[in-house]
Amino acid sequence: MSIVFETVAWAPRHEGRDLPGAVRILDQTRLPNETEFLLLNTPEEVWDAIRRLAVRGAPAIGIAAAYGLIVGLQDADRDKPVDFLHHLDHLVHYLGTARPTAVNLNWALERMRAAAHELEPGLTVDVLLQHLIQEAHHIREEDLAMSHSIGEHGAELLRAGMGVLTHCNAGGLATSGFGTALAPLYVARERQIHVRVFVDETRPLLQGSRLTAWELQQKGFEVTLLCDSAAGHLMREGKIDMVIVGADRVAANGDVANKIGTYMLALAARSHRIPFFVAMPSSTIDLNAPTGRAIEIEERPAEELTEWNGVVVAPKGVHVCNPAFEITPHQLVTGFITENGVLHAPFALGLKDMVPQAVERERSEEHTSELQSRQSI
Repeated sequence: MSIVFETVAWAPRHEGRDLPGAVRILDQTRLPNETEFLLLNTPEEVWDAIRRLAVRGAPAIGIAAAYGLIVGLQDADRDKPVDFLHHLDHLVHYLGTARPTAVNLNWALERMRAAAHELEPGLTVDVLLQHLIQEAHHIREEDLAMSHSIGEHGAELLRAGMGVLTHCNAGGLATSGFGTALAPLYVARERQIHVRVFVDETRPLLQGSRLTAWELQQKGFEVTLLCDSAAGHLMREGKIDMVIVGADRVAANGDVANKIGTYMLALAARSHRIPFFVAMPSSTIDLNAPTGRAIEIEERPAEELTEWNGVVVAPKGVHVCNPAFEITPHQLVTGFITENGVLHAPFALGLKDMVPQAVERERSEEHTSELQSRQSI
């Protein structure tokens, strides 16, 4: 069970030195048949792991990138803080290109950049690096706390015996260990509120069947797996009472970027008068995107559709459309389940008020003072 809560962890490389060594992740491409952990020792390895979905899910991507940034900085020249900051800026840009749609990736990287640049000039590279290590830990710890809070608020919406449908994977594997869309289910179970969970397989890489069904089954849930196109049928049959999905980016007006197939679920839910909720931390809100049209949609390789485990399953040369995400208009969203509560329409003002500062000034000043004191000793 512990592997669900160890998506991203910390592994020291240098004996006797409080320095980062590698980012430890559970390779999600090997599930459910194998549980293999990877130690990522370079920023290139972190970039590749994010790109090929070895680590995936918006919050987990951000956490992995924050730690990956430190991995790339650990061998920096100790005598040149200015060069250290230039290298940091370069790595922030590089890691940010791994995947374009999930806002948590660049949110976490920009927060790390700000944490370094807002420190007082003249600090040593060792002190800068220590501060960044603490900032990455804070990002991870805050995500775990937010996930628990999302679960507490979302569980208030659930009643015993309900049928809840989810899409893709927005559980412990996609976060620091508790999840977003699955968090209300976990809290409800702790409260002895037992629900029936329906899981879309989720094309094209079957994140629902490989990851969500596995994760929930490990937790002892009653899980029913279905192909994506069967969701409307189950809604018409009265087996679905609520839909809860995650999000990779939420625009300022409430438009939601999430895994391909989400829009069809929202349309079907609206047709059958079924509540459609999006569970996400406030860090997923992108006020720089006024609507969903401003969000870049990632296009995945054609081979993800034309092949499966190396076996060709489509005619050679066929044209392929393989977007990883799509936009669900805010008009189809019943509400957002966040760490601050459940937000109902109209969304624009509530989302704006919910966005956290990239760096909490009070905490940053406290860390700076502590690090300066340590340097002077």
